[in-house]
Parts: sequence; structure tokens; C-alpha cells
Amino acid sequence: MRAFHHLLANNLVANITNFTVWFALTFWVFLETRSVFATGMIAGVYLVLTAGLGFWLGSLVDHHRKKRVMLGSSVVSFLLYGLSLAAHELVPDGALTDISGVPLWAFIGLVMAGVIAGNVRSIALPTLVTLLIPEDRRDRANGLVGMVTGIGFLTTSAVSGFLVAWGGMIYTLVFAMAFTAVVFAHLLFVEVDEPRPEDTPDTPAEPRRVDIRGTIRVIAAVPGLFALILFASFNNFLGGIFMALMDAYGLSLMAVQAWGLLWAFVSCAFILSGIVIARTGLGANPVRTLMLVNLALWAVAAVFTVQSSILLLAAGCFFWLFLSPYAEAAEHTTLQKVVPYERQGRVFGFAQSVEMAASPLTAFLIGPLTQFIVIPFMTTGGGADAIGDWFGRGPERGIALVFCIAGAVGVAMTILAFNSKYYRQLSAAYARGLASEPAADRG
Repeated sequence: MRAFHHLLANNLVANITNFTVWFALTFWVFLETRSVFATGMIAGVYLVLTAGLGFWLGSLVDHHRKKRVMLGSSVVSFLLYGLSLAAHELVPDGALTDISGVPLWAFIGLVMAGVIAGNVRSIALPTLVTLLIPEDRRDRANGLVGMVTGIGFLTTSAVSGFLVAWGGMIYTLVFAMAFTAVVFAHLLFVEVDEPRPEDTPDTPAEPRRVDIRGTIRVIAAVPGLFALILFASFNNFLGGIFMALMDAYGLSLMAVQAWGLLWAFVSCAFILSGIVIARTGLGANPVRTLMLVNLALWAVAAVFTVQSSILLLAAGCFFWLFLSPYAEAAEHTTLQKVVPYERQGRVFGFAQSVEMAASPLTAFLIGPLTQFIVIPFMTTGGGADAIGDWFGRGPERGIALVFCIAGAVGVAMTILAFNSKYYRQLSAAYARGLASEPAADRG
């Protein structure tokens, strides 16, 4: 447990660092360009890279010691943040404020690559939960992982807002390089009793390759598991709307410092949620918990922007962030039990790739769609005439309408999934417990 707690703390600082860069970049680009299109594209770049690299990163986790992979991610992030800082200082004045120019998008891509390099940790940590934590306590450990994520969000939102206000991307990238170095140094001294993959008994020898076909066979062997991944993909399809538009909506209602502080406040919900999960667990059937949580999530999403209200926005975000760790912990707990340990890195990576693949489509489409169709529709078009008297008019209400529609669709699809045969099959598979335990524990 001591090693696990050190790994949690290390991931906390790494998450704060990487997500501060992502938040700050989104804030900075919107303030420099005032373009919803640009913020939507940033979300799209992140999601495309996450989806494209997830399976490959999962293979790295399976084929190498997890600690070594996490150290490597810190080295790569540090180098990319350094290159981003150099690029920021070398481009001509004004080049990074032109959304039609190559320098801005090259800079965005370089910064986001540094953030993406840290994603391998989100794949490695659940497999370390399987290795280090007994099966009957893993749901609580996954709750602690959610709590760490919440603390990271709380810190990230406040820090990124003030960094952008005080020093733009220069302060942000200097901050990122300093704390990435701290994370690397700390992890060097964390001892993890982890066998090398090739030394693990009872594990068939296999070449170090991505092996998509073998991983698909493992997933297909668990009834309902593909359906779970596809359900999460659909949720991410709708979730891409929130990634693309939330910052633009919040910054339309308040200053960047206030928006950062609001996120710091509502992110306390992540911490509270993690504490509750760590104490109570997820119940006998995490799959059922996942469905109930998603039903509540989308119900909240359908109403939290129905009026222009900072209080309503804060309440909606608070409930959304409180429930999200339940969904993630439930999915992780299910995969940790029904997927053999030797394949978990690739299965987690495959799930990340498939689930995230839906979001880029939304993120890339929703920015232009909102900017050029929905906002005019709610400003001077038919929407403003039809519902503007009670819903409101203007660009901010156009964004709000997109949120309401996404939430209503999410509720309907979750009800369908709850009543499907795949839900019943996966619940039964979880109850049987199909996966083998880590070889280190079986001996």
C-alpha cells in the first residue's frame, strides 16, 4: 500500500502539471482569438492523439515495467514542453494570435503532444491497482484514483487561470517543466515489486507487438464487454461537446480568473466522490452502478444551462464531477476483474482508443457547427424568435442549447443500454469473475 500511495501522489503531481498546460492553452487561445472554433479544435487535437495512441501506449505498459514507462513519459513531456517554450519565443510577434496561420497550430500541436505523453500513466495506474491491491478492495482503490484526479482538477483550474492571467503560455510552460522534473526525481525512489513481463510465470511467451487481434479475442471472450466499451464511446461522443464548448461557455459568463476559481471549487466534488467510493465501494455490481451514474449524469447535463446563471452552472458542474469518478471506477473495476492481468494494459489502451475515437468527431464538428449555425440561430435566427423569450438570446445561449440537447440524447441512450441483453451478460460475467489474478499474486 505504501508504494501504491506514492504512485498516487506522483500521478497527482503529473496530472496537475499536464492538465494545467491543457487548460491554460485553451484559456489562452480563446482569450487571444475569441474563437469557439479554435477551442473546439484544441479539444479535437487532444482527442485524436489520445484515440490514435491509446492502444500503442497500452502495449508499452504490457511489455515493460510500469514504473519505467511512467518515467519515460515524464522525460518525453519535459522535452516537448521545452521545445514549445522555445517555439513560443522564436515566432514573430502576432503569429500566435492568427487562427489561420501555421505557427499557432504548430505551437498547439507541440504543446498537446507534451500533454499526451503523460496519458500512458492513465493506462499504467489501473494495471498497478490490479498488481498491488487485493481484488475485494480494488473498487475502493479506484475511488482513491478518482480522488487524486479530483485534487488535480481542483488545483489545475485555479493554477491555469492565474498563470494565463499573469504570464500567458511562458509562465505555464516554465511551470510544467519544473514540476515534470520533480515528478521524475520522486518516481526514481519509489520501489515497486513488479516482475518483468518476460519473467512472469504462467504467462505465454509472445513477441513485443501491439497485437490488436489477440486483444480483441480477449475482449470478445467476455460477454457484454464490447458493448460496455461501445457504450462508453457513445458517452464520449456526447462528452466531446462539453470538452469543446465548456470553457467558451464559462468564459462568456465570467473573467478567466473567476472561471478558474469556479473550477477549483466544483472540483472539490471529485475529492468528495473519491472519499465516498473509498469508504463504501461500488456495490456488488459495478456495471449496474455505471448505468445508474450515467443516467444521472446526462439528466444533469440536460438542465444545467437552461438559463444563464453562474449558480446553475456551478451546481451542474459540481454534480457532474461528483458522479464522473463513479463511472470511471466502475468501468476500471469491471475490467480489472474480467480481463487477464497480462493483457490489461492493451485492453485499457484499446478501450481508451475506441472510447476516445468518438469524441474527436464531435469536437471537430461542434466548434464550427456552434459558431456558424447554432449561435446565429439563437442570436437573430428562428431559435431566438421561438424560445428566446424564456431561454435567452445571443452566442452564450447558442452554446447552452447544444448542452441541453446533448444531455437529453444521453438520457435516452442510457435507458436503452440499461434494458439491453448486453448489460445482463456483462453483469453475469462480473459475478463469475473470469480473469486470472496477477501471476505475482498466484504463486
